[in-house]
Amino acid sequence: MTSGRRPPVRVGVFGLLGSGNVGNDGSLEAVLGYLGAEHPGAVVDAMCGGAEDVALRYRIPATRLNWYRGEYRTASRAGAVAAKGVGKLVDAARTAGWVRRHDVVIVPGTGVLETTLPLRPWGFPYSLFLLCAAGRLLGTRVALVSVGAGRIGNRPTRALVRWSARLAGYRSYRDAMSRDAMRAMGVDTARDGVYEDLVFALPTPAAGRASGPTGPSGTVCVGVMAFHGGNDDRARAEEIHRRYLDGTTAFVRALVADGRPVRLLTGDEVDRPVVAAILDAVDSPLVTAAETASLADLMKEMAVADAVVATRYHNLICALKVGAPTLALSYSGKSDALMARMGLGTYCHPARDVDADRLLAQFRALERRSAELRRTLAERNVAAARRVERQFAALTESLFPATDHAPAPRETP
Repeated sequence: MTSGRRPPVRVGVFGLLGSGNVGNDGSLEAVLGYLGAEHPGAVVDAMCGGAEDVALRYRIPATRLNWYRGEYRTASRAGAVAAKGVGKLVDAARTAGWVRRHDVVIVPGTGVLETTLPLRPWGFPYSLFLLCAAGRLLGTRVALVSVGAGRIGNRPTRALVRWSARLAGYRSYRDAMSRDAMRAMGVDTARDGVYEDLVFALPTPAAGRASGPTGPSGTVCVGVMAFHGGNDDRARAEEIHRRYLDGTTAFVRALVADGRPVRLLTGDEVDRPVVAAILDAVDSPLVTAAETASLADLMKEMAVADAVVATRYHNLICALKVGAPTLALSYSGKSDALMARMGLGTYCHPARDVDADRLLAQFRALERRSAELRRTLAERNVAAARRVERQFAALTESLFPATDHAPAPRETP
């Protein structure tokens, strides 16, 4: 005789998580929060880039994404090249074995279907394809949840991304531009919803200013990035990076000349050399660097700033979430689309061509409207949070049908 109780749902989370990018980890935190609140009986583990970090920080079992530990290092010697090749075959079996143990696998947000930053096809695009193919073959639903996507020029990468999307059991996007990009690549998106970036579900620190100067003489947070262009810019990567670094450094120097304290922020471990270069070039006690290990840390810094100038997409989200007047050093359409949705579309500056004088003029115009923009952001944040709530309701409807709930509408712009 059986008790009739259902076994717990086995949920896996998958992605470049725990690898030093706090935006990716923020998306994971949002999904873990949703599972804990709405499906507390679910058994959760991860397959990810930084398994040790994820296991320690989030207290869930975690498996390495790749068998070969040097997967994301450039292979120059024959032995390393051979190891990478063997690793691709081993990873196919490892991924399938991991997928088989789950009822549902969630890829939590992030730009998994885009190449706005340099990306090799046999890196993460191949890993994502293995996941989605294994899910389809083994009957495990793979959900790409509020992900970012973009049109991809490189043929092998485009093919892997297109097939990953087609094989996934559930797809939704963080903006309409992402859904349009997948449609243009031949994916049927008629049933796919557009919601919002998952990071808008995270708690926001209490608003407030630092106890020091306020108004036009207060702290400016500048979020920097190891920016080298995108997948199609590899031949010009160093030139693009130098132009970005020189322009950003000149802008920080101009703020210091105005007597403004500047707080440098990062969004990934790879950004630290950019911070060091700016500190060395400006050499002023008014310029300091923050130690941030999470989006919560970033938001705490930004919540007490007068304004924020940032490059990384999730740095922008953090600034907008805390209601700080924000100027984007934009490196892709996703940043422009985000700023437009939040009512700050005017305040974007190209990261590929940072002109310090023009950026400073935009920044001063931003500050003149500071009070008005804070009110706008308060309203837009409420709407963004509601879109994420609808995303989670739709996810429950699709992936956890045994749960007693009301049907969730598909969100469209």
